[in-house]
Formats: sequence, C-alpha cells, structure tokens
Amino acid sequence: MNGDVDGDGDRDGDGTWRIVLADDHSMVRTGLRALLEADPRCRVVGECGDLARVAGTVVEASPDLVVLDIALGRKNGLDAIPTLLALPQAPRILVLTMHDDPGFAREALGRGAHGYLLKDAAAAELIRAIEMVMAGDVYLQPQLGAQLARQEPAPTGGLSERERQVLQLLARGHTNAEIAHELFISLRTVEAHRAGLKARLGVHHRSELVDAARRLGLLS
Repeated sequence: MNGDVDGDGDRDGDGTWRIVLADDHSMVRTGLRALLEADPRCRVVGECGDLARVAGTVVEASPDLVVLDIALGRKNGLDAIPTLLALPQAPRILVLTMHDDPGFAREALGRGAHGYLLKDAAAAELIRAIEMVMAGDVYLQPQLGAQLARQEPAPTGGLSERERQVLQLLARGHTNAEIAHELFISLRTVEAHRAGLKARLGVHHRSELVDAARRLGLLS
C-alpha cells in the first residue's frame, strides 16, 4: 500500500492522481482511460466491470479516486460505497453514470460519494469534477443540483417521484420490463431503482417492497 494522501488528494505525492475505473462496459472503460490519461495528472491504475471485484481492485491498486458507475451488471454500484469508504486508505469516489434522476444523485451523495456526474457531460466537465473532488470538495452536476433544489421534501420516506413510481408498480406486481415500458425508461434504470429502493428501505424481498409501498400510502 502507498502512503497517505496529501493535500491535493495525491497519494504518491508525485503530482498524479491514481484512478480506478468501475464500469461494466469495457468500451466505456477504454474511452475513459484514454480521456483521463490525456491529462498528465491522471493515471489509471485499475479497472473492474462487476460489483464483486470493486473492493478487491481498490485494495490492490490503492487509488486516490474511484470513478464508479451505478449499473454494474445487474448490481447497484452504490452498494460498494460504504465498503470503499471503510478501507484504511479510503479513496474519493466520483459516480459517473447515465442515470439522470436526481434521486440517484441524492442516494449516492447520501452514501458518501464525493461527486456525481452524467456520462453525457463534456470531457472538460469530467476533468473539472475530478479536480474538485480531489481538492476535497463535493461535485454535483449543475443540472441535477438545480433539480434537487427545486424538489420539495418528499412525503414518502424521502423517495424521489421516480422512485415512488417504480415502487408503486413493483408493489402492484409489474415486472421490471413492464415498468420500463410504462415509465419510458430503460430496463437497466429500473433495475438500478429497484436495488436502490431495497437499500434505502432496508428490505430484501418483493413482499417487503409491497409492505413498504402500503405503509407509504402508494397502494391506496
């Protein structure tokens, strides 16, 4: 393992940021590696494509930063955040995802992520997000920050409107594919919402999701 992180988030003290990429698409990782390593401050020291390998890759590579997708196969990448933050030399975490629902951003930051950025952001914004995160700040893509600021406190356990819609349809017996069709979102987005709901509500089975929906008044 390397030494402590200095004031600029540089664990090696050589002016570079050691980065691990956690994304289940190899082409995305390849593109990110090329983009990041065009900046002399960035050095990609590890990659992984599934949730089960994230912690091991981080322990082995000892990065300063993990760039983490939410959808890691059928698993929720946000589940890795508490484990990573509990490591003796915890990295900073920037969530880079296609999920533009501000509820996901709230969930990620609530679990301890240091930044949240959409994959359709410009390359310059990604570098800016990394700069801020590595300087010790929290970065939230402005459009999502504006949406969160406009949202009123949710009356149903802090869930976003989209999360309430997904939970309601799940509780009514709809499959993930049916929910995706009903809400005009991707199947992967539904799966990520479902995993996030289980984590936030502290449940594991569909019957428990039904009970939670009933308690929150979504089945009335």
